[in-house]
Amino acid sequence: MARKKIENLSFEDSLNELEQIVQNLEKGELSLEDSMALFERGLGLSQVSQTKLKEAEQKVQILMDNKGVSKLEDFNYDENA
Repeated sequence: MARKKIENLSFEDSLNELEQIVQNLEKGELSLEDSMALFERGLGLSQVSQTKLKEAEQKVQILMDNKGVSKLEDFNYDENA
């Protein structure tokens, strides 16, 4: 079965494939060549996924700025509050 190009995968599909790659690598049953090929694809999946997340965050920020909503802030959970 031919794999889709990384950039054509949805974010969710990328994460699912990345999870499968990690599981296969952790088993330790692959040849060095197969392990390296999976590792390389995993790096690509990770990079594309990070880019998609950053783009989504930027879109949210633009929407919030356009609506006059305050900027996003880090969530700080204080158990004592």
